[in-house]
Amino acid sequence: MSRPEPADDGRRRCDWARGEWLVPYHDTEWGVAVHDDRRHFEYMTLEAAQAGLSWLTVLKRRAGYRRAFAGFDPRRVARFTPAEVATLLEDPRIIRNRAKVEATVANAAAFLAVQEDRGSFDAYLWDFVDHAPVRNRWHTVDQVPASSPVAEALSADLRRRGFRFVGPTICYAHLQAAGVVLDHLTTCFRHRELDPGG
Repeated sequence: MSRPEPADDGRRRCDWARGEWLVPYHDTEWGVAVHDDRRHFEYMTLEAAQAGLSWLTVLKRRAGYRRAFAGFDPRRVARFTPAEVATLLEDPRIIRNRAKVEATVANAAAFLAVQEDRGSFDAYLWDFVDHAPVRNRWHTVDQVPASSPVAEALSADLRRRGFRFVGPTICYAHLQAAGVVLDHLTTCFRHRELDPGG
């Protein structure tokens, strides 16, 4: 289902926020602090699916991923059988990459283990920044890094815990999306809204 093209409202946005899919995502979701485990698992799944592709490609399939992966319920996804994985590899609503689909199932089990160990995935993730978002002040898009020391530490620990498709770049994208790192440009209206004192 297509979305209406957003009106030109005169507000300045991050350079990548263009078009009917990316503008609403940018304006309402990207960089907003997340404290919900299911949303974290959704971001983890979608960021892994993005590897080697554009975010727009994945965003257009988000609804399909939600249906295919049980509303991003890690408890249900962790129980997917090889037969269910084979069915997913025929599902045109998602990116049919065996390694990525199998990683999502494996990550669901690892995600549950983190919840068991730390009480919630959210508490685990936010511990990496002492439960306070990193508020960057980038002026141009070329200043925004692809990774960070926090993302590298997160990536290493996730891999140690058995997660897949969790390299530093993928982890950094998760941190940005979930508002753990604020990377809206200072010229973007969302930077002022999300960090009014910055």
